[in-house]
Amino acid sequence: MLRNPWLWIVSALFFLAGRTVEIQLFPDPRVVAQAKKQYWAQVTVSTSRGTIFDRNGIPLAISIPSISFFVDPQEWKAESAQQLKGKFEESTIRKLAGPLRGRFHWVARKIDGVRGEELKQLKLEGLFTMKEQKRIYPHGSSLSHILGYCDIDDNGLSGIERAWDRVLFSPPQVRVVVRTAGGETLDLLSPLAEITAPKAGKVILTVDARIQHIMEETVEKAAVRENVSWAAAVCLDPNSGAVKGMVSWPSFDANRRETLEISEAKRNNVIGRVYEPGSTLKPVIMGIALEHGYVSKGEIFHNCPGRIKVADTTIREVQGRAHGTQTLTDVLVNSSNVGMAMIGMRFRSQQMYETLTQWGFGRRTNIELPGEEEGLVYTPERWYGAIPSNIAIGQGIAVTPLQLATAISAIVNGGTLLQPYLVQEATDGSGKKIYEGRRTPRGQVLSDETAAWLRNAMREVILRGTGKRANVQGVSVSGKTGTAQIAEKGKYLEHRYVASFVGFWPSDKPENVLLVILGEPKAGKDMGGLIAAPLFKEIVEAMLLLDAEMVTPISENR
Repeated sequence: MLRNPWLWIVSALFFLAGRTVEIQLFPDPRVVAQAKKQYWAQVTVSTSRGTIFDRNGIPLAISIPSISFFVDPQEWKAESAQQLKGKFEESTIRKLAGPLRGRFHWVARKIDGVRGEELKQLKLEGLFTMKEQKRIYPHGSSLSHILGYCDIDDNGLSGIERAWDRVLFSPPQVRVVVRTAGGETLDLLSPLAEITAPKAGKVILTVDARIQHIMEETVEKAAVRENVSWAAAVCLDPNSGAVKGMVSWPSFDANRRETLEISEAKRNNVIGRVYEPGSTLKPVIMGIALEHGYVSKGEIFHNCPGRIKVADTTIREVQGRAHGTQTLTDVLVNSSNVGMAMIGMRFRSQQMYETLTQWGFGRRTNIELPGEEEGLVYTPERWYGAIPSNIAIGQGIAVTPLQLATAISAIVNGGTLLQPYLVQEATDGSGKKIYEGRRTPRGQVLSDETAAWLRNAMREVILRGTGKRANVQGVSVSGKTGTAQIAEKGKYLEHRYVASFVGFWPSDKPENVLLVILGEPKAGKDMGGLIAAPLFKEIVEAMLLLDAEMVTPISENR
């Protein structure tokens, strides 16, 4: 019989503690070797992001399976890094050739299937794989400024990807990388992961990928041919505000990350560039002048010279040509700077400023894209000297292409300024519709009578004025040319222009408004009527062929 049982208990506890310390600090070598064969790590990886479609259901941005590579430093041999030369960047090779801590280091993420299989065939000890989802754009650079791009973890950074990230983003998944004692690597869903995490939704655009392709291809050819610094084009449905196509040049391909290093290529010129529109603004200015009584439809402008002195500025006609006596329609048809300057001298600054803002200038359109600029309209206290006359000819005011196309659409549809929209529909992961793009009036800026007069005058621009090169066989087209000097440090520069053309068709019942712009052409021609009008015509002709293909029945072989 034990006289002091507590002594035995304490002794047993000391013995067990000693054995525990011995096992932890001096484990059996066989146990150590077995443990080194086993491994686990929790890693956050990308899942399938929501798809973006065009209006006809064509996928524009999708997620596909890909392979990511990582190393376990305890298994990886630094000398193996040399076998990866030419397959990864030099910085990655240097990192893998040096000392690495821990048990997990990314080598490369989201490698495509073919290249991934080639790397797996190397069978380098310590180099392992994991499955992820990769965001790709099946049409390459097409719609790049609309769609935008994501970072490596599929967070939207620009375009629709950013604006609608809350709908398209799929929560990352926690995966467990396990290596068994036999050396097999298993990539498993973590039991701690949120199995019921919400699925990604989808976004359907108003853009027709076929129209977009026509516009992109034609604009790029013209941009290269005319050696421009930048270019833009936008096509709207004037009756709803829906965007049918939106092009910005130069462009990028989000599938090729190196193209994102060019900052100018990432700018969406349609919403993110402001410029002085020149004569393409004249229909808007003339409409405002008619509505406010600054001018009447039957007014005659007598003895219009080739130039006119306004305050300390001389406003000239193109090539100094004097137009003589002109009707109001002639002022628009001839794109007369002198005639418009005379109208500008009648402006009341406060009223004109307020009216221009009502037309959407100097404020964002609020289209469903990030990065939109407001443009610039001088406040009334700055409307002194020649500024009112400059604004009347489309200089001294800065707009975005989308603002101008939206304003011309108001002339086309009978006087209603509409908010442009790019997203037709957005649904969440359960299929519930959470957004629907629709016609949204922002205000009545013209009477139907004035709008109709302007449409007729813009038809005359094509038939007998500066826009003859935009005329299209088989459909009536109306429009307006524009050639604006570029200002720098308060002075307009010689031989630096922005050439543009805006038009609509069919003239009697318009369904499309198209604005095309060529910024700083350097190939010898710089006038809107010479280079932008033919570009407009080429796009319209291609779109008409597309319409014909859609309605022509397919003949059967008999």
